[in-house]
Amino acid sequence: MKLGIFAKTFEGTEPSTVLNAVARAGFAAAQYNMACSGLPPMPETITEAQARAVTEAAQSSGVEIVAVSGTYNMIHPDLTLRQAGLRNLATLAARCAGMSTALITLCTGTRDPIDQWKAHADNDTPEAWRDLLEAMGAAIEIAERYNVDLAIEPELANVVNSAEKAHRLIAALNSPRVKIVLDPANLFEVATLDEQRRIVSSAIDLLADRIVMAHAKDRNPDGSFATAGKGVLDYAHYLGRLKAIGFGGSLVTHGLSASEAANVASFLKRALDGDGAGRGR
Repeated sequence: MKLGIFAKTFEGTEPSTVLNAVARAGFAAAQYNMACSGLPPMPETITEAQARAVTEAAQSSGVEIVAVSGTYNMIHPDLTLRQAGLRNLATLAARCAGMSTALITLCTGTRDPIDQWKAHADNDTPEAWRDLLEAMGAAIEIAERYNVDLAIEPELANVVNSAEKAHRLIAALNSPRVKIVLDPANLFEVATLDEQRRIVSSAIDLLADRIVMAHAKDRNPDGSFATAGKGVLDYAHYLGRLKAIGFGGSLVTHGLSASEAANVASFLKRALDGDGAGRGR
């Protein structure tokens, strides 16, 4: 597996500044965000020169752009905002080749009108599912047009809040463009070690043929998020299960400060090498 990090972990509005920081911290890959180019995360316009600058910075720094963030609230209660997000997704997809990537990460969304990462009681309604199917169908048309893949992530706060729902969505859409980002810390809040291992194993086994990226963060004992290696997640088990399915993609960390990045890279390297690194606490 190749070690990666969210590019926006590091300050900067020029691709070269950010990606050189990624490399210095010990990472070979980045999940890019257009904020690192001084643009909104989902811009209305991206020039050819702005896209080319990402590729040039990736080449000079030696950092692979394994994906670009295309997250917007796909089931926002305001239809006009959903439509605007879809238009911006098309803008992003059109420039992916210029940025040397072919993968866009998505947010399946929530009915919360303010925060796309906050759960809402209406997320489990048939109407929310219907809106997601419609939004994903339109997104797949864009992906086909520009030859990119779309990666969804099971996330407790979103409409796709489990591996089972992700599997159901993949079956309903029946498109090879739909891929999975797997973050085990998004599959549970508070769980015993045995429960955690069961949840993670089940998700990886169920979604194995669609997993194109793995995320790396952690959970504190109280359920709050933590930096990878600082919480209760059993990394030895998680990475072992990924290896068991033959996963060879990128392991991308996020939810950390820039000052923590080098230590997290070291932790993840040790965990991948199997030298005893596993549960951070």
